[in-house]
Amino acid sequence: MTFLRLIRIAWVLSRYRLDTLLRYQQVPWPIRVAQWFFPLRWMIPARGNEGYRLRRALETLGPVFVKFGQILSTRRDLLPAEMATELAYLQDRVPSFSSKKARALIEEALGGNIETLFAEFDDHPLASASIAQVHSARLPNGEAVVVKVIRPGIRSGIVKDVRLMEVMAWLVNMLPDGHRLRPLDVVEDFRKTILDELDLLREASNLATFKRNFADSELLYIPWVHWEYTRRNVLVMERINGIGVSSVDELNAIGVDMKILAERGVEIFFTQVFRDSFFHADMHPGNIFVSRDNPQSPQYIGIDCGIVGSLSREDQSYLAQNLLAFFNRDYYRVAELHVESGWVPANTRVNEFEAAIRAVCEPIFEKPLAEISFGLLLVRLFQTAQRFDMHVQPQLVLLQKTLLNVEGLGRQLYPQLDLWATAKPFLEKWMRDQVGPKRLLKAIQQHGPGWLAKAPQMPDLVHDTLLNLRQIGQIEQRVQQRLADLQISQQRANRKLTRRLLATVLLLFVIWTGDPGAWLLSLSPRQWAGLGVGAFLLLWP
Repeated sequence: MTFLRLIRIAWVLSRYRLDTLLRYQQVPWPIRVAQWFFPLRWMIPARGNEGYRLRRALETLGPVFVKFGQILSTRRDLLPAEMATELAYLQDRVPSFSSKKARALIEEALGGNIETLFAEFDDHPLASASIAQVHSARLPNGEAVVVKVIRPGIRSGIVKDVRLMEVMAWLVNMLPDGHRLRPLDVVEDFRKTILDELDLLREASNLATFKRNFADSELLYIPWVHWEYTRRNVLVMERINGIGVSSVDELNAIGVDMKILAERGVEIFFTQVFRDSFFHADMHPGNIFVSRDNPQSPQYIGIDCGIVGSLSREDQSYLAQNLLAFFNRDYYRVAELHVESGWVPANTRVNEFEAAIRAVCEPIFEKPLAEISFGLLLVRLFQTAQRFDMHVQPQLVLLQKTLLNVEGLGRQLYPQLDLWATAKPFLEKWMRDQVGPKRLLKAIQQHGPGWLAKAPQMPDLVHDTLLNLRQIGQIEQRVQQRLADLQISQQRANRKLTRRLLATVLLLFVIWTGDPGAWLLSLSPRQWAGLGVGAFLLLWP
């Protein structure tokens, strides 16, 4: 099945003549020669611009490839303008499936007729994405809602594509430097993530968590979920009234302060990552809107929370220290943190690693996003990683993907945004809170009730602990005594072995110095004495 899927991918690439995209890449000459033998190259002309053909190919290949296109669409610094514009259609304008099928899926999931469940239901999709499509509706009480329904039969296609990715990851892992990228772990993490996105009950719980984390916040608004209408493949939530974040002209028309909007996007991201350890990991423009209510103090509206990420406290601390060290240009500390965390081998020479990081990062500081070549930066970082055997960290793949989205969004909204100056104060405050009185007070608030509940058991726990320690001490004493006895026995065995070796030498000496024929009869008193001593040593226990 994987082989057939690979053939289909090759067919689609040929059908849309994506071989022409190779001119944008610095590829080895064998690949450039191979493109002349690209299937159908001589039979099908390249119709339409390259961005259109790339978008159509990704749509044809399915949701996994559409996700890839969504990420690319946010990187206008890495793609030609027309190609980025075409890929932007993948964010919410993927070809929809029939409304008849959508109605059938909704009725089956909710156990009723559409006319009974909703006062109004629009058969024309409001938006269509790679995993699901959305219809506008109105509840019997008159509230405006949107109904999200998973595409039929999508799971089997995703499973096939992920299986193909696993094969490709296995091949990459066999390359001389492939293990450093940990492709098998990365693909496994991606598999779990995209399959979780198919469960709308999980997405609903994510929405509820975000809404609780940003309750009454001026930064971010999350729509309400109607749990009584929500199932694994159907989600009903409040309909929002906002402007798509990619509609820059419309945002400017109503007077949105783009500088504040861009800075708040960065603040939201770092708040989710470091304050909540729960972040939206699918932040392409199709999932982000801006409220119309207060243009001078713009508020984001977040939807489609199927993909989320979280970090352990160790990962949070490590990332925060690394970023702060970067911001302070303390490259030695950056190198130390990489060694301490195990990202590079323990025998790495920190001074050499520091110099390599300095050469990569120094040029990017004190420049607006519009002047920073992140494409070149990523290439040079990869070269540095290859030199020092740095390994990809699968638990941070979602975070890295989200950082790419945030950067692309910031570049689109306000190219002069100083990402570093915006993020640094937030990280410094977070680090202070982790070691200061606020952190202690928060720990008491979180764990205090549990500590109080366990307080009556403390005397018994202390008694049991002391008793266990005494038993451990007794066991340790017995072990030490046994070790001492074993040592004495070993010393005795060594002395016995030495005596027997000496006796053997004496006996051989006596035999060698005597007459082999009648040596016993002709032994001298001195030889008899040596023979006696040897026999005594050999037989003495």
